[in-house]
Amino acid sequence: MGLAGILAALCGLIWFAYRGWSVLLLAPAAALVAAAFAGEPLLAHWTQTFMGGASRFVAQFFPIFLLGALFGKLMDDSGSVSAIANFMAQKLGPRRAVLSVVLAGAFVTYGGVSLFVAFFVLAPMAQKLFRNAAVPRRLAPAAIALGTSTFTMSALPGTPAIQNAIPMPFFGTTPFAAPGLGVLASVIMLGFGLWWLARAEASARRKGEGYGSEPSVHVDATQDQAIRERAATAHEFDLAEIPHGHRSDGPNAFIAALPLIVVVGVNLVISLLILPRVDDSFLAEERWGPTTLAAVGGVWSVVVALSAAIVTLILLNWRRLTAIRDSIDAGVTASVLPAMSVASLVGFGAVVAAMPAFDMVRAWVLSIQGGPLVSLAIATNVLASLTGSASGGLTIALDTLGETYLRLAEQGGIDPALLHRVAVIGAGTLDSLPHNGAVVTLLAVCGCTHKESYLDIVVVAIVGAIIALGAVIVLGSAFGSF
Repeated sequence: MGLAGILAALCGLIWFAYRGWSVLLLAPAAALVAAAFAGEPLLAHWTQTFMGGASRFVAQFFPIFLLGALFGKLMDDSGSVSAIANFMAQKLGPRRAVLSVVLAGAFVTYGGVSLFVAFFVLAPMAQKLFRNAAVPRRLAPAAIALGTSTFTMSALPGTPAIQNAIPMPFFGTTPFAAPGLGVLASVIMLGFGLWWLARAEASARRKGEGYGSEPSVHVDATQDQAIRERAATAHEFDLAEIPHGHRSDGPNAFIAALPLIVVVGVNLVISLLILPRVDDSFLAEERWGPTTLAAVGGVWSVVVALSAAIVTLILLNWRRLTAIRDSIDAGVTASVLPAMSVASLVGFGAVVAAMPAFDMVRAWVLSIQGGPLVSLAIATNVLASLTGSASGGLTIALDTLGETYLRLAEQGGIDPALLHRVAVIGAGTLDSLPHNGAVVTLLAVCGCTHKESYLDIVVVAIVGAIIALGAVIVLGSAFGSF
């Protein structure tokens, strides 16, 4: 009955989340279902197990959610995101419409801009470029997804995405874990995705397909509210960041890009040069946990990088941020819902892990042939697909099995940095199933349907990521982390 309860809880969570119910209520309800099937005390699991797991996640990662949401809002309100997107489009031209959209999305998301901001800026840009170049508009969602939701979120070393931060406390790694393998995975994802999109574009031209019928790009109040409600299940995003318009007096491309460069540069310096030289003996004191620099250093580096970028952004765009207090209020408010949504999923995972039947799940996962890397990749894939969230699935997997994988890695001489990169890439594959809120929102803002565009999203966001994940596992197993 215990295993049936876990499966029933997971199925119920997916079913209702797919239909737009808030995960803030669904996660504890599903956790109670699992506990009820196992005959465990319900209220104790809610207040002690569920809330304990959720609160630990918030304590570890809320600073990243807070500063990331604020940075994204300021980038949007200053006109910086639009300036970068327009610059890429002008330089590459309509003949390279797909490449322009992909690279513009990659640049802004690797620099720390949230997906919602990127989606709403890139969709009009993609439609304009695709119309001028006679590229089918049904390819726009896949082009945007390739640039924003694949290699820059899970593979490219140093990305400030929350997925890349989650393994750090578990494995004692940095945002630049396994940089060579991360770059290789990024090249595979980008190259495969561009190949597929070029193939699809060429096929459409041979058939004389053209751009297609004009989509409804205007989002009225009713549509906007529907998108916001549906996107509430996309636990990576900040609902208050959905832009309703863009400034026409934005900065030039260099000024717009400078804060993004600061994020990456400061992150690199803090992670590789400053933190390794810090005397961390004070962290062993009882008042700090106790903890270690390996457990908190990765989060510290991202927090410092985002803080430096926010200061840089404000100084460079002071005159453009005419309502800076409103922007700051909106940004910090936007951080709460995604943070609490993922925390609720983590709490659900904590309750499931506390069920006696979870020992069977643990044994099955660890018995998968191929070693810890293959087992970890499958675990993160499965949980990300079930929750519809890369960060939620990754956190559940590491909360329940992270110590076990780290111990197996030590026994097998596997670098924890390799575990980090495999776990993050694994979580960024099957999270893009049809029920994922990011997918639904992206299709809505592009004026496309699942029938028109989802196949191309599957290829560039799932198939390409799985190929890259396989390459990382094979090369990491043969040559170790590099």
